[in-house]
Amino acid sequence: MAKDDQKSAERAWRPETALVHGGTARSQWNETAEALFLTQGYVYDTAEQAEARFNGQSPGHQYTRYSNPTISMFEDRLKLFEGAEECRATATGMAAVTASVLSYVKTGDHIVAARAMFGSCRNVIETICGRFGITSTLIDGKDLDAWRAAIRPNTKIFFFETPSNPNLELVDIEAVSKIGHEHGILTIVDNVFATPMLQRPLALGADVVVYSATKHIDGQGRCLGGAVLGSSDFIIKYVQDWLRQTGPSLGPFNAWVLLKSLETMPVRIQAQCATAAKISDFLAAAKGVTRVLYPGRSDHPQAALAAKQMPGGGQMIAFEVEGGKQGAFRFLNALRLIIISNNLGDAKSIVTHPATTTHFRLTQPQRDELGISDGMIRLSIGLEAAEDIADDLTNALRAAHG
Repeated sequence: MAKDDQKSAERAWRPETALVHGGTARSQWNETAEALFLTQGYVYDTAEQAEARFNGQSPGHQYTRYSNPTISMFEDRLKLFEGAEECRATATGMAAVTASVLSYVKTGDHIVAARAMFGSCRNVIETICGRFGITSTLIDGKDLDAWRAAIRPNTKIFFFETPSNPNLELVDIEAVSKIGHEHGILTIVDNVFATPMLQRPLALGADVVVYSATKHIDGQGRCLGGAVLGSSDFIIKYVQDWLRQTGPSLGPFNAWVLLKSLETMPVRIQAQCATAAKISDFLAAAKGVTRVLYPGRSDHPQAALAAKQMPGGGQMIAFEVEGGKQGAFRFLNALRLIIISNNLGDAKSIVTHPATTTHFRLTQPQRDELGISDGMIRLSIGLEAAEDIADDLTNALRAAHG
């Protein structure tokens, strides 16, 4: 099939098909599985070809920090699935966040961000950007008027997570992106909790979407990775040069693992969402649980928005147990199936205590403002039987609270 015909066929594929076949580039051996190119550099036939490659007149790879056949397949597959013009892979999710932000802004610029976000993202926006004279304003991301009020003449970026880490707060992607476009502001969405299976920020008007591929894209707790997706203009003009010069490159082996993971992401996410819905209902009725936050439940504060921009409730649940920190620790220590870790998106169900792990750097008033109580638990649902997860939660709640 001709190259143009192949691209046309790929654009017509449904998501499940694109995640199995999209972007595949076979070597001269015509292998079935994607090839792993573990190489740092590439050989040129002539000095003239090397010159042409470096000045952009000859297509091809120069150095794996710049590009690599295996990494390119991962990027092409993800951009096809996401509906983006371009994608660049990174070594980690935080490398993706940092590249998307710092490649675009400069000293004197201003960023508006929703304050409900992962602790490391907040550190990038407030602390790291602040060191370079880039100011920021953190707002209630749920409040559209707050986005408008925070805009300054030098505002360049809107940044937010939705659903947020850890309390699953939502931001109206379409509405905030529209505000950004009206003022020439770039909207960047961290879509790691929803995954591209449940939410398409670019289709809703966002300019850039970032992922920690370490989470649900890998889905089995094996390797690190990240991705930045957006228009060709943004990715090539800003992100590509940033990655080449600063070096947060994804390795070929991790790219290969992530490629194989994309093949199974639809069935994994579907199963995890179904289990999460059951477990959220179980927790809402359980003794010793004082609050449950799950976007798929009608009692979520933003249930209508969740239904509007997400076809499912997701794999993440936040809930509070009685007894504050001590009650939470007793509960965590009594679990026998669900593991304690600060990771998420694994085939194994995972819990963490945000106040003392992912958000421990925040002050108590900051945690209070975000609704991260000492009794809050973040639960990432895996692929175990829902009944076994419920049994483990039941035993832990009983041990913690009697």
